[in-house]
Amino acid sequence: MSTAAGGAGFLRIDDVVKEFDGYPAVNHVSVDIGKGEIFALLGSSGCGKTTLLRMVAGFETPTSGRIVLNGQDLGGLPPYVRPLNMMFQSYALFPHLTVAENIAFGLKRSGMASAQIAERVEAMLKLVQLGKYAGRKPHQLSGGQQQRVALARSLAKQPELLLLDEPLGALDKKLREETQIELVNIIEQVGVTCMMVTHDQEEAMTMASRIAVMSEGRLMQVGAPSEIYETPASRFVADFIGNVNLMDGSLEVDAHDHCVVACADCRHYVGHGITGTEGMAVTVALRPEKINVSRQRPAEGDFNMLRGTVREKSYFGSFTVYQLALASGATLKISQSNVERHRDDELTWGDEAWAHWSPSAQVVLTQ
Repeated sequence: MSTAAGGAGFLRIDDVVKEFDGYPAVNHVSVDIGKGEIFALLGSSGCGKTTLLRMVAGFETPTSGRIVLNGQDLGGLPPYVRPLNMMFQSYALFPHLTVAENIAFGLKRSGMASAQIAERVEAMLKLVQLGKYAGRKPHQLSGGQQQRVALARSLAKQPELLLLDEPLGALDKKLREETQIELVNIIEQVGVTCMMVTHDQEEAMTMASRIAVMSEGRLMQVGAPSEIYETPASRFVADFIGNVNLMDGSLEVDAHDHCVVACADCRHYVGHGITGTEGMAVTVALRPEKINVSRQRPAEGDFNMLRGTVREKSYFGSFTVYQLALASGATLKISQSNVERHRDDELTWGDEAWAHWSPSAQVVLTQ
């Protein structure tokens, strides 16, 4: 699978394989990453995303395939020669050096003149808004501040490519959410091309311009966050990204502008065709937030509705999640925004309810 963000890739990963003891940790991966793009490799532990990142960095050697950065084949180049920098999850800051000395470390090793180093360090401190902390040691900083020091050090040498390995994994949830946008703004301000790996879906959706979902060494789908979420290419991707109801059924009708799928608890009228064969087994993917729930049966039609009993109800402040027990024994998850403070017809445990949705709410999957 290969997808480029407009034209030839600034970073081109071409049919790359990496085997460990005969097992392909990365299995024939091809993808183009555009200049200035923030590209995320998303997947669970052991899917091959970190191995792929380490091959780009030069810490691992591909078994086969090529990695080309801005027209230069990186094959055989040691990590310290490659025009890129990598920021690790642990930040790897030197505890005995100040913030300014940490940022200057790589510049000194490259032989840059002292005046130029001072100028670059000052620019980096301003970029990450840590000027008044220049003389502090890492242990005197918060986790978010340490993360910004590590980013400043990574950007100080003006790399063509920035690699991020679980960049916010060491932060707590609230700080991670605050730092996501801040990190993106800094990267975009510098204009550096960025490739990051993460297992956190929210982090990938918030930070990346494009996402590659990985499983067992392969790219399952590459696309913009909205594309991955709204039009997943497979059952795996639909189930991996966010919450989803997956209903197995058979294709009854397939036209160019719609199809009908019969499932155990309802019949779906879907506003797109799939170029399939009538009678074939398919899966309907339906996101919880695209479902409406009410006490009364919807007024019209026989499609895109079903009845169930409220088995679980969870209040999350801005939204409430219901789980309906269905006649088939399956469970339907529904997420409703709490736009009103109080509702007279509020559903509760044990109530019978109708779930219904529009023809544009579902996606029909054939794999």
